[in-house]
Amino acid sequence: QVQLVESGGGLVQAGGSLRLSCVASRTIFSGEVMGWYRQAPGKQRELVATILSGGRTNYADSVRGRFTISRDNAKNTALQMNSLKPDDTAVYYCNLRQVFGSTGYWGQGTQVTVSS
Repeated sequence: QVQLVESGGGLVQAGGSLRLSCVASRTIFSGEVMGWYRQAPGKQRELVATILSGGRTNYADSVRGRFTISRDNAKNTALQMNSLKPDDTAVYYCNLRQVFGSTGYWGQGTQVTVSS
């Protein structure tokens, strides 16, 4: 079992930046995928970005070019968010799963609010 803790959310003006962090309770193994998801009020949770232990990344079209997912170390996964828009407002969740695996583990979420 693994615990995930997100941090770094907050209130920011449109065009601003935030950096989210996800700290895992153990080393992230090869063959595991770390991801950031978000959920706005009344909407389904959606994929934002993923990264494999080898470094391959994937982004939602809505954030590509503005957000960057990275592995800071064996236990921490960061999401750098630039040029933020009001539509980015949501609770952001960290996720760990195996490649082609199940839902895996979720953090508690961190709120990101972008004002106009």
